[in-house]
Amino acid sequence: MKRAVVANGNEMVVEGAIDAGCRFFAGYPITPSSEVAEGMARKLPKLGGVFLQMEDEIASIACAIGGSLGGEKTMTASSGPGISLKQEGVGLACIAEIPLVIINAMRGGPSTGLPTRIAQSDIMQARWGTHGDHPAVALCPGSVAECYTETIRAFNIAEELRTPVYVLSDAFLAHLSTKVELPGKEELKIANRLRPTVKPEEYYPYDTRFGDIPPLADYFSGYRFHVTGLNHDKTGFPNIDPVLQESEEERLINKVLKRQEAISTYENYKLEDAQIVVVAYGSNASGAKEAVDAARESGIKVGLFRPITVWPFPSIPFQEVAASAKQIIVTEVNLGQIVYEIERIMLGGRAVTEIRNGNLIFDTRHPRSSAELSTVLQANGTPIRPNQILSQIKEVA
Repeated sequence: MKRAVVANGNEMVVEGAIDAGCRFFAGYPITPSSEVAEGMARKLPKLGGVFLQMEDEIASIACAIGGSLGGEKTMTASSGPGISLKQEGVGLACIAEIPLVIINAMRGGPSTGLPTRIAQSDIMQARWGTHGDHPAVALCPGSVAECYTETIRAFNIAEELRTPVYVLSDAFLAHLSTKVELPGKEELKIANRLRPTVKPEEYYPYDTRFGDIPPLADYFSGYRFHVTGLNHDKTGFPNIDPVLQESEEERLINKVLKRQEAISTYENYKLEDAQIVVVAYGSNASGAKEAVDAARESGIKVGLFRPITVWPFPSIPFQEVAASAKQIIVTEVNLGQIVYEIERIMLGGRAVTEIRNGNLIFDTRHPRSSAELSTVLQANGTPIRPNQILSQIKEVA
């Protein structure tokens, strides 16, 4: 049975996490994500879960990693400079293959920047923030309702792929209160990590006999195993064999790449005959839709492509859209981040479908786009207005 509530984006993140089965949260308050921590502090103890406010962001993600190794679905939340501080922990979760959801209510930067204002400042940080070659999954809800559903999906992906997953909200969505209709709990798809069925003495935490995503045992459940931030073999202990490590690095990335068509969600809006394609994501897409509707009323053939998963970017669906377009307009509440991914794809940058023996394997189904590219970018702490996007549509029409 569907449920109607009035809530803001941060509150919907909390509800989504709880309904996904999250029972461990470690965090540190920071605007505009603090209500996530507050909500988890209120709810988790009543459900037998654990809430910990740590001394800082570094300790928070380290504690969250420990909670996940203990067998719990685990979340942390922050924004801007707090996410920057968590990056070494994100890298540890990537190489140790630890399921973890990281909420980032984006705000303006650099540094403390505009802590109470909107921005989409962390798109590239979500992909490249931590060092080394690693998988990256980041979901970007476009509404308060999607703060709920994308948080659940983040937990599912994290559990199924043994990897950290970002949910990129923003200051606007975090604090926007509206009526939300939630799906009935019986409708929810909830995934859980694969756990070992072998005897404890036969278990290895990175044993690929069971597939490219090995089962993960819970600490304190009879299984003893080693976890390190160093490159390792199937036992979890450090190993520097070049052949093994190249294979393992490729496996880490391929477990995402090989599933990207299922992970990389997007929305096509009025694109059936569109000659102009607006690209927008997150809360910024709502204003873009208004601009598209207004332009359609003027007879302009325009539509919207909205990536919901920003990493891995839905490259193949966008290539299909861009192939027949004459103009692409990218609008972001920053001074240019996802636009560089869009430009790369338009110039013939194919989607990578796999890494094999050090070689990138590309999708070759779609030709280079001949569309012209323009932007509507803004980084002053305020939302981009629909009339700004509409003006750009009319200029290129």
